[in-house]
Amino acid sequence: MLEGLAVKTAVVFDCEFLTADGAPSRFWCGPYDPDPVVAQIGAVKLGLDGDFPIVDRLRVFVVPQDRDGRRFALDPFFTKLTGITEDQIAQDGQPLEKALARTKEFASGARLWSWGKDEFNMVAISCYVQGLAPPIPAKQFGNACHLLLRAGMPYEDIKKTRSDRLADYFQVEHPPLRGHDALDDALSVTYVLQMLLRRKKLAPSDLL
Repeated sequence: MLEGLAVKTAVVFDCEFLTADGAPSRFWCGPYDPDPVVAQIGAVKLGLDGDFPIVDRLRVFVVPQDRDGRRFALDPFFTKLTGITEDQIAQDGQPLEKALARTKEFASGARLWSWGKDEFNMVAISCYVQGLAPPIPAKQFGNACHLLLRAGMPYEDIKKTRSDRLADYFQVEHPPLRGHDALDDALSVTYVLQMLLRRKKLAPSDLL
């Protein structure tokens, strides 16, 4: 638990960051690969008492900027993968500083969990590229893979299961979810954590 905070919620988040066809295999080092900066943040607030309800949701589009402050154009591969379009960024995109401030306010001091370490793209890389001081400390983030390992999910399965497939892996009933949408991916993880908490495979204290 974070010092001095009586936190009764946890936040599960996910982000979509810029990519291009083949960029992951090149570690984003190709001459035309964008920096892997955040373009969308999704977050779900999960209550840690009672029936462990979903308390709130957040989806934020972020204007992705390069090292000179220019807006990155979205690669067609990225749009096909995520469904995020230039029009959405133009109409709804927020500056990174404002988007991270909204995320921080949404969390209200609660631990922020992602399937892996999405904070590196959402905060570390994105803030570094834009020359911003990270507004959320590293100690506030947690890797939900550790939670699933504690709950008994085999390590080999954790390594090969994506966040958008996690709810299906556990056969948790849920509304339709779109893979590579930050909010929907966060919901996939949240539904599983909610189920594990209800079955006492995890304790609320595990998420603090």
